[in-house]
Formats: sequence, structure tokens, C-alpha cells
Amino acid sequence: MSTLQQAQQMLATADAAVLAPLWTQLDSRFGLDDAYAVADAVRQARMARGERPRGYKIGFTNRTLWPKYGVHAPIWGVVWDSTLSQLDGAQAEVALDGLVQPRLEPEIMFGFRAAPQAGMDERALAGCIDWVAHGFEIVHTHFEQWRFTAADAVADGALHGRLIVGPRVPIGRFQSPMRELAALTLELWCDDVCVDRGDGAVVLDGPLTALRLWLEAMRAQPHGWSVGAGDVVTTGTLTDAWPLQAGQVWHTRIVADRLPGLRLDIARRAVARVG
Repeated sequence: MSTLQQAQQMLATADAAVLAPLWTQLDSRFGLDDAYAVADAVRQARMARGERPRGYKIGFTNRTLWPKYGVHAPIWGVVWDSTLSQLDGAQAEVALDGLVQPRLEPEIMFGFRAAPQAGMDERALAGCIDWVAHGFEIVHTHFEQWRFTAADAVADGALHGRLIVGPRVPIGRFQSPMRELAALTLELWCDDVCVDRGDGAVVLDGPLTALRLWLEAMRAQPHGWSVGAGDVVTTGTLTDAWPLQAGQVWHTRIVADRLPGLRLDIARRAVARVG
């Protein structure tokens, strides 16, 4: 099967919101280079039908989760205008329509005023950033029981489902963005139960460092993906990814003066996408 055929099959699977066999089971030779080629072909196909890239998600930056999911290095995928929501306040309602085995991840994300470049250090990267936000990524997978290899996950859009960006805080309000974001601590609550805790340092020693390492890794790929002014990049989950069900109410509490916690209501019915 050609890369284009694989991309068409992956896109059809995503559109239908159904489960699919693992690519690495269909072809034992299927590796990360093949997966990024499929992801790029899916990207081209989505743009051809009118969707617009709005940025990127970096996945598996949280080293504590690598043994659980069997993925031992960061991956990345595209965020779309159809999957991105930017909130004015700190509360949203979302439906799970079109998502397969969805899970919730609390993350730190950046909005760019200028294009960052591979090779920049964290201080230079901070100079390219317009705002910082706390938000949720809803991740999902078309592979049964969340079992996959890194290559499978990359071909599956890096598991991206939705990105919900909370109130955006100008980066100039942080005296030391690298240090403060790495030191941030967060609690994740479902209904009235605290289900998990995390901190900024678990994502490759901090969100800005995760950004730096990702830019360097992405430069090694031949597909020419780049970050530009106006793009949003989310840097990976501070906790485990938690299964979502209709009717749940999730919220976060953050020990940081500059970023608010968020509340997310999982709708019992279909609702309009926020943002």
C-alpha cells in the first residue's frame, strides 16, 4: 500500500470515528519515517478539503508515561481550525462527537508572535512567544484499548482530538518563563475527586525546554513543517490522560498566580464547538 493510500485510509477511519488495525501489525516494517510521511499526506488532504492548520501538539513529552504507553520519545501532529477552541473565560462545555476512546490532558500551550527556529535556546524562544495559556487537549485513538507503537500514534494524527485553550496571558507577565512554567504545579479533578497531580517539569524538564527539543526533532524530518506567527503549540500533558464520559465535570487547580485553572463540562448531548 502506498503512502497516499495509507493516508486516505487513515483519514477515512478518522472521519468515520471507528477503530482500525495497527499499521505496524499490517506491515512490520512500518516505522516513524513512514508514519510522518502518512501524517504529511493526511495534512495535505485535509488542507485540500478546506481545513486550515492552526499549530501543533507535542505528545509524549511526559517521561513518567513512557513505560505505560510504550512510547519512549516525543511525537507531534497538527492542530486544525476544526479542532481548536480559544476561550475568553475559564469554563467550556464540549461534546465527544467524532472522538474515539477520548481522554483528557491538562497542558501548557504557547501562541507565537514570530516564527521560532530550531537551534534557539529557551530565552530566544520566549522572545518569539506572544502568550502562555493553560488548557486541555482531548486526545483519542483509533486503535483498540490505547495499544499502539510510536509509529502508529504518529500516523493517527499524534492522537490529537481537540485543543481547548484557556485565557491567554502575555508572556511578559512572567519574570522567568522557563523557571516559572517548569515549577508550576497542577491538580486535575473529576467531579469532586482529585484524580491526578502534575508539574511543569515532567514535560521534558519544562514547557519551554519541550518546545526547544521538539523544534530540533522536527527539523530532522523532511516534510517542511514549520511554526509561524499566530500558531498555537501545546507542549504535552502534566498528568496521565484520563478517560472521558458524557456528564463528567473536570477542573484544574494551578499553583501559579498568572494562569487560572479551567472547568470543562462534558456534554450529555451534541453542542456547538466552543471558540
